[in-house]
Amino acid sequence: MPERPRALVTGITGQDGSYLAELLIEKGYEVHGLIRRSSSINTRRIDHLYQDPHESDLRLILHYGDMSDATRLSRLINEVRPQEVYNLGAQSHVKVSFEAPEYTSDVDALGTLRLLDAIHHNDPKIRLYQASTSELFGSAPPPQSETTPFHPRSPYGVSKLFAYWIAVNYREAYGLFASNGILFNHESPRRGETFVTRKITQAVARIRAGKQKFLYLGNLDARRDWGCAPDYVSAMWMMLQHPEPLDLVFATGEQHSVREFAEMAFSLVGLDYQKYVKVDKAYLRPAEVDTLLGDSSKARELLGWKTTVDFPGLVRMMVEADLEAEGLDPAQVMVGTPARSSV
Repeated sequence: MPERPRALVTGITGQDGSYLAELLIEKGYEVHGLIRRSSSINTRRIDHLYQDPHESDLRLILHYGDMSDATRLSRLINEVRPQEVYNLGAQSHVKVSFEAPEYTSDVDALGTLRLLDAIHHNDPKIRLYQASTSELFGSAPPPQSETTPFHPRSPYGVSKLFAYWIAVNYREAYGLFASNGILFNHESPRRGETFVTRKITQAVARIRAGKQKFLYLGNLDARRDWGCAPDYVSAMWMMLQHPEPLDLVFATGEQHSVREFAEMAFSLVGLDYQKYVKVDKAYLRPAEVDTLLGDSSKARELLGWKTTVDFPGLVRMMVEADLEAEGLDPAQVMVGTPARSSV
């Protein structure tokens, strides 16, 4: 029986990491995940994949470590000997990056360098997926594609720009298979509660349940290209199956404002968002990214990648999940028939 392929996933406890772990396990991989040591349990997104470590046929194996620890990363590469590495580990909150720029840079920028160097010195045949972001484009006018000049507007974006170029550099200098996936915003019911989309849908559910009065947001007119996370996780795997390393944009090609997202989410439970949404300047960024709209035609042509969930479906899916989390029955609370989803 052929040996099962092995993948190492940093950031496995995040939204994307959990969906990627599911996908890889379904495809027959042995998945190794890097998690940070914490006094509180932070594995809830992957708890359903957990196996007793004493079982003989383990598919998910977790390892303590951190992107700031070069020695640990090198040891892991040497011990796990993965064929594929997916670097999703990052401080990924843009607003927080202004408040913790040094930490963000250490993890997002230098962390990628440490991982690349560990691969270079231990096993240069490993294929690396580097999670890039539409925040690289910043103030560049839309639509943004692989040929659009980068102009990041946050410490997060700048750190990810270093990570992008250092991956390219190690590819060109040492022949590593290092691919950058420039993913535009992608959401799901597993999105962190401090990200604007989940903050909105969670507030809708809590307001409908009588547990919250108002929702405070920042720039309501910021426009984003929002897709569904599992579609983008599939893109990560597809990139590492391609014969050559690539740098590709993944996006829906459709744009909506934060205001539109809130209006649709509240309307799904029969509420007028204007009665509940208030602007708090504390949530405004020092340098705003006003408009992001991706052109993923190259990825669609080369990989056959496509999105499967539209914007209304994404909003409905997230609202439904948060209503259930608050003990409400979506079938009784939502306007129209809820779109059931396993996402």
